[in-house]
Amino acid sequence: MQKLRIGVLSTAKIGTEKVIPAMQQGRLTEVTAISSRSPDKARAAAEALGLEKHYGSYEEMLADPEIDAVYNPLPNHLHCPWSKKAMQAGKHVLCEKPLGLTVDEIEDLIRTRDQCQVKAAEAYMVKSCPQWIDARKRVRGGEIGELRMIQAFFSYDNRDPENIRNIVEVGGGAMWDIGCYPVLVSRFLYQSEPLRTAAAIDFDPVMKTDRLTSVILEFDRGQAIFGVSTQLVPYQRVQLLGSSGHLEVVIPFNAPNDRPCVLRYDSGTLVEEEIVSHSFEVMDQYTLQGDDFARAVLEGAEIKSSLEDGLANTRVIKAIFTAAAERRWVSI
Repeated sequence: MQKLRIGVLSTAKIGTEKVIPAMQQGRLTEVTAISSRSPDKARAAAEALGLEKHYGSYEEMLADPEIDAVYNPLPNHLHCPWSKKAMQAGKHVLCEKPLGLTVDEIEDLIRTRDQCQVKAAEAYMVKSCPQWIDARKRVRGGEIGELRMIQAFFSYDNRDPENIRNIVEVGGGAMWDIGCYPVLVSRFLYQSEPLRTAAAIDFDPVMKTDRLTSVILEFDRGQAIFGVSTQLVPYQRVQLLGSSGHLEVVIPFNAPNDRPCVLRYDSGTLVEEEIVSHSFEVMDQYTLQGDDFARAVLEGAEIKSSLEDGLANTRVIKAIFTAAAERRWVSI
């Protein structure tokens, strides 16, 4: 069976601890190389992960003709620039979220993809996760009636000023890091773009990143309300409320790979025994994401999370920041 040969840009933690080990288990993916600006870091990561090749520069890896595609987990502000370089080197690209921090740079990346005739995707693993595929199917099938409200929360506690997630100049803060998820799943479930947004943001007085954000998104058929924080107790949950039923996604974003994911359904009961739980086979959503991307490259399957979808998500996030700054509803 042909596998997609993948090289990794940087030794970022998300890659070395989650995505690379998961893709090494894929049916269609083979991680063959890793690169870093530090030859020692690249060598150590390759040895720890059992990778065939390591490079002391990103450029050297991009020049390797035996690499078909690149996984880009660089800091947020480097997603578009290095994804563009990878495309220009003839590589297909799987880029971590958020795809970019501005509309202009993503539009430029889309043009580069088309000019270079490569495949590219944003790494939103939730779109490959069975619990979200099933939740969307149930919503579309009318299991909860008409979807009218999405309520979500996602938080963690990280106050380290040296951590990349807390450096505003490189795209740190709650909205870019985790707020992008409730924006994405709201658009995914309503299958449309929000019409307007309102938001309130609390910024860290020292690091200047958004540490607590509350958002309202208004869609033509309902609303989404969510909160995200980088300085609260770790927690995540999504509620989908319809005209005749309710779905709860218990661990919506960091889906576990060591136990089943669970969806809970009820038709309005407050009795715990009457709530129905739907469990899924144990899986790794990063493995599934890698195989979905490889299938798009090798077999011409649909890209699960396209650059155009990333552009639309970024437009919403930019509008949220504007709405909070100007204290008004902002059209999208």
